[in-house]
Amino acid sequence: MSLSVARVPTLSASRYLQQLAKHWSHKMEVSFTPEEGTILFPNGSKLEMRAASETLDIVLTVPEDGDVARMREVVASHLDRFAFREAPLTFDWREG
Repeated sequence: MSLSVARVPTLSASRYLQQLAKHWSHKMEVSFTPEEGTILFPNGSKLEMRAASETLDIVLTVPEDGDVARMREVVASHLDRFAFREAPLTFDWREG
């Protein structure tokens, strides 16, 4: 498994977390509260989010045979759609 983490500066972390979780809940297994969310992708990847007052903290786990760069882009592009007023958001992706 490959672990990627990012701390995304935003004052709207809870709103974006909930929008993304609701958006993907039609296609994937999703659980969330205003403060935390988990999304399980069909390819075995897992996205965990935690909303703080000034950041959205992200942990993305991708299987060894998965495309880490692509999964990072999928997450970032979807969050940027919801954050259109302040997009592009800053994702400081690093290995976990």
